[in-house]
Amino acid sequence: MAYAQSSGGTSEHPEGTKVLVLGILSIVICGLLGPFAWVIGNRVLREIDQSGGRYSNRGTVNAGRICGMIATILLLLGIVASILLIAAGASSDSTSALGL
Repeated sequence: MAYAQSSGGTSEHPEGTKVLVLGILSIVICGLLGPFAWVIGNRVLREIDQSGGRYSNRGTVNAGRICGMIATILLLLGIVASILLIAAGASSDSTSALGL
């Protein structure tokens, strides 16, 4: 894998841009990508922290990871809201069938 060189002898982590793209896409297009951005972002941040200053794109990775977190939370809220709406609809159908 090629590493993009920046000033000061540090390089960007090769998966940093991938995490950012996954995070943005998870918010804009497909929320199912959120957990992937979150998990990969956590791993890449761990590798950056353990590299001893070798990588310079911690902010990019963190931004992608946070986007993934937001998308995952929104996805979970949507699932919970759907379940509650379905349950409320089923409950109102059963009460109207009883003539209540």
